[in-house]
Amino acid sequence: MIPYGHQWIDEEDIKAVTDVLKSDWITQGKKVDEFEYEFANYVGAKYAVAVNSGTAALHSACFAAGITYLDEAITTPITFVASANCIVYQGGIPILADIDKDTLNIDPEKIREKITKKTKAIIPVDFTGRPADLEAINKMAKENGLVVIEDASHALGATYKGNKIGSISDMTIFSFHPVKHITTGEGGMITTNNREYYEKLKLFRTHGITKDKNLLTKTTEGSWYYEMQELGYNYRLTDIQCALGISQLKKIDKFISLRWRIAHRYSRAFEDIKEITIPKYTYDSTPFSSSAWHIYVIQLNLEKLKVDRKVIFEELKKEGLGVQVHYIPVHLQPHYQKHFFYKYGDFPVAEQYYERAITLPIFPKMTDREVEFVIQKVKKVIEKFRR
Repeated sequence: MIPYGHQWIDEEDIKAVTDVLKSDWITQGKKVDEFEYEFANYVGAKYAVAVNSGTAALHSACFAAGITYLDEAITTPITFVASANCIVYQGGIPILADIDKDTLNIDPEKIREKITKKTKAIIPVDFTGRPADLEAINKMAKENGLVVIEDASHALGATYKGNKIGSISDMTIFSFHPVKHITTGEGGMITTNNREYYEKLKLFRTHGITKDKNLLTKTTEGSWYYEMQELGYNYRLTDIQCALGISQLKKIDKFISLRWRIAHRYSRAFEDIKEITIPKYTYDSTPFSSSAWHIYVIQLNLEKLKVDRKVIFEELKKEGLGVQVHYIPVHLQPHYQKHFFYKYGDFPVAEQYYERAITLPIFPKMTDREVEFVIQKVKKVIEKFRR
């Protein structure tokens, strides 16, 4: 079975980890600072704060943005649930806005329709690795006094108008799960150019505790003294994981290049198959952005097939492809229907996409033979169920 995503760990990565394991500091040491520095430098941001998951990164960013009880924040229904859950963690209300059918990212005009006096933030998602319409979103946010928390879990290495993702929005979050562009096992990062957000993020990941003399309310205590100034969490990332992250980051451009190569091969193979819609931005992305190709999603033109998506999906699995579906729309999840009264029909573009979408395997370590295997199996299954 070829999985839809997989990490690439080499001997350099292993040595980086074992060197830390042999050292005095395996957590809360200098490797954390080093990883943050190297990551911020790579994306072109002033600051980076490492945490133990992409979800923790989203939650931390919502805290730093000041989202609190009954505040509203707008995000997309086509995302992993963490993009909405992070709002709820802070007592806020997740407001969903439908996607654009071509980009599959949140539609800026739909965002505009959802802004109210209670809106505190916009959380666009760079779905599949393609940047959202950041210029329109950030302009809208500025006009309305809103914070933009860009969920770039799919987009490390992507660019927007010549700038790396991670340097543009008020805060940008990344994930280092094994299927992502680089991995630390589990892990996440928040980047920002705002010093105030940076200090809040650092505080939040360590129980809300600080020993910084410049922040303490008492300055006459001994060197042992610390203060819990906010209700934070233990969201720290270890030196072990950061050492792996540093090593992986050195290979990021190679990883992105290989993802592009696979995506282009898929699109060339499938572009003339009328039963499949390929990503519309495969070759040039858009005039102003480049995708990081976290996932490659085809959409089935069901009117040209004898069966539904479920049958195609299961048949592809039988043929040895570890296909996936990204994602079940947030508003169709029982929790969000029960507590926030969403229902089927609320976001028709997202729903139509979901009913047709299948994610194919794509990861840097795929061999040419494996890529060709995927192409041939997709063609075989489509041919079998063609009308």
